[in-house]
Formats: sequence, structure tokens, C-alpha cells
Amino acid sequence: MKSESQSQRNKSIPLKVLFADDEAHLQELIRAELPRMGHQVTVCPDGLTAVAALEKNTFDCVIVDLDMPGMNGIGVIAKVKELSPSTETVVLTGKGTMESAVEALRYGSFDYLQKPCKLIEIQALLNRIGEKRELAKRCQALQIRLHRIEGESKLIGQHRSMQRVRALIEKVAPTESTVLILGETGTGKELAARAVHDQSLRADKPFVAINCGALPENLIESELFGHRKGAFTGADENRTGLFEVADGGTIFLDEIGELPKALQAKLLRVLESGEIRKVGDNSSFKVDVRVVCATHRNLMAMVEAGEFREDLMYRINTFEVHLPPLRDRSEDIPELAKHLLARFCPSLPPDQVLLSPAAVEALQSYVWPGNVRELANVLEHAAILCEEFPIKPQDLPRHFGTRSLVGQKLVASGGTLRDLEAQAIAAALDRHDGNKNAAAEELGVSLKTLYNKINQGALTKRAA
Repeated sequence: MKSESQSQRNKSIPLKVLFADDEAHLQELIRAELPRMGHQVTVCPDGLTAVAALEKNTFDCVIVDLDMPGMNGIGVIAKVKELSPSTETVVLTGKGTMESAVEALRYGSFDYLQKPCKLIEIQALLNRIGEKRELAKRCQALQIRLHRIEGESKLIGQHRSMQRVRALIEKVAPTESTVLILGETGTGKELAARAVHDQSLRADKPFVAINCGALPENLIESELFGHRKGAFTGADENRTGLFEVADGGTIFLDEIGELPKALQAKLLRVLESGEIRKVGDNSSFKVDVRVVCATHRNLMAMVEAGEFREDLMYRINTFEVHLPPLRDRSEDIPELAKHLLARFCPSLPPDQVLLSPAAVEALQSYVWPGNVRELANVLEHAAILCEEFPIKPQDLPRHFGTRSLVGQKLVASGGTLRDLEAQAIAAALDRHDGNKNAAAEELGVSLKTLYNKINQGALTKRAA
């Protein structure tokens, strides 16, 4: 049966340790025992030797005696923080130097050990440091994976409207101003909010997004501000609200126009005072959060209709950013498509032609009621369906293209209903290489109706 110390040894994470102490017997003990625990160790007799070792190598942990000749432990710790901020430090202290140990903790030391200390105490402390560093690595790996999933907070497109959006974000991001992002559904409002955060001084702090229209009204307050155990039926434990989670960073309130009127007053109080109060709590506490809001609705019209507080509207729209609909910048579709398809198919070579000219024309002639979000769905469908790249019109979803910009222009110029029907039928037949069954299914009519429309004369030439 394994002893307790053997079990702990098996669980230890190997560390590179620098040990500095002027007591010879301690030096020999550490030099012999730490490698048995699975660690690499460099032993130094004083602070100056330890600093010289730090300048040549990197260490996971530095264990240093506070009372040494030449340079004391506090001096070594300061040098560690200068040369290798991620290295953890542990101080050894005698009974008479506890004040110095507290000072070392203020310098950011991980912990301290009081002499005489046991090997099992050192081992337990190194295990804790190893676990902390392992968690930090996992967290970093998760952040990298999350970044790959979300993609860069880069607003794609060279249309002048997008150039203006990027210029506005570049100006407002470094400030602390509240930002209101306006635009139709699917135009990329959360991406714009992330761009504001990533270019701000809070970029290394949390970015927390919440859709105000996606939660039941009775849960929004708890979600935003948190609650105390027993505050309401079902509140079985304390809950941390998203404003508290975002402390130091940015909170993004998407679809702010859907926020219930009662919550609007509480949000206004938070914005004005910087304080939040959990549901069921009698006291408030400060949070440092930058607020970015977004909506596809006309807030001024909602104010006039009594659906949105006027004072809140003026508080959140300190700086407005308008995102253009995709139909107004169809020139950007090829670049957007390349970016989106690279996410769906990361193994494709960078020089791969992704869209045929006919597919580009089809994408650019569509009205895009769902904007960039709809474009992403269409391209993902096409990437799955196509046998090989480039994507062709027949790889696009069957329902795609029934609402075209060409049709809109015909309406605007006084085109007839027959003109619109001919345009829709011609586009469907093009997409399906003349297959009338598929075209009829896409158009939502029977095959007989399609033949009748063709035989009426508008598309005789095409149907022949």
C-alpha cells in the first residue's frame, strides 16, 4: 500500500525551482529531496547568486529566505517580478520576521513558510503552485480555442459605409463612453461591440454579452444583477450577475429595446451611479463596467410611444454607430464569403477559388433580409452540399434568391407583375440548370403552374 507522501508525489506537476538560502544544511536537503519529488532545482547560497541565475534561466517557482547577506529576500522577489512576472515566489521566514513575510505577500508572493519547515509542507506548497500553473495553461488554451471559434473582432468590407464604421469605432474605443450600435438583425452588432472592447483599454478584461430579448422578463434582473439565496421561489443559492462578472471589462446589452420598462429604470440607476444591487439584497456595491448597447428598433419612436424611457435613451446613445445592411454593400460579399468559408473549411488552401462567377453574381443580386448572418448560413449550406470548390449556383439553398435586388429595382422603376414573375422564374431555372421540378419547388408553385407561366409567353425562349 502506498504511503500518503508517495501518493502526493505521484500527483505532483514537475516544476523548475530556484531555492536561495544561506544555510548549508538546508541547501543540501533541498538539492537532494526536490528532484525526488519530480522537480528540477537550482540551489543558491545568497540573493545575488539567485539574481544571476534568474538572469540566465526561467523558473516556475522561486523559494527565497528573507534574511540573507548581500541581497535580502525582498530584493530577490522584486527582481523576480521585474525579470519574470509569471514566476511564483515563496518566502522562508523565521519567527522574528513575520512583518517581512507580510511585506513579501504585498509584493505578490504566492505564500510563505515559517522555519523550521517540513519537507511535506514544501511539497504541498509546490503541488499548489503546479496546479495553479496548470490551470493557467488550460485557461490560455481555452481562450485560444474560443478566439478561433469566435474569430477575430474584424469588421470585413471595404465599402465606404464600413470604412466609416471602423473609423468611428477606432475613435470611441479608447474612451469610456457608452456606445449604442444600431442596425438590422444580422448585420454584426455583437462583432462591432467586440471590436469596441478589443480596441479599448479594457481589452484584457471580460467581455460579457447578453441578449435582452432572449430571457423571460422575470429572470432578466437576476441575470443582470444577481440575487441572494431565498430572494424568490427557486433562488436556492446566491447568484453572481453579469454586471459583476464583467467588472473591469465591458458588458454588451444586445436588443436593449426589448428590455422591460421596469428594468429600464434600474439599468438607468446603474449607469448613473455605477452601483448594482442584487435581488433580495439591501445594500449596493460598486462595479467598474463599460456598457455597449445595440438594437434593431427605432428607440425614438419607442420613446414617443411610451415604450422606452427617454432619459435612458439619452444615457445609452452617447455615441452612435450605424451598421449598414448587406444589400447596401453587396460589393463586400466576395470578401465576406472568403472570410466565412475559411471558418467553415479551415483546411482549404489559401489560394483556393471558393466561388464561381455565377455564384458571386447570385449572391450579390439577393436582397439579404437576414444580412451577414443569413449569408453565413447560405455559405455553410453550400460548402456542405458542393462536391468540390468553387461553389456554384446550384449548390445554394433551394429557397435562396427568391427575393432579389433586381426584383426590387423593377418595382422601384414601375415594372409589371409579369416582369417580376419572369425574373423569379428565370433566376430559379438558372440556379437549377433548367430543372423545372426543382425550380417549381423553390418558387413554391406546382409544376403545372410553372408550365402555365412559361406558356404565357414571358419565358418561351428559355423553356424551349
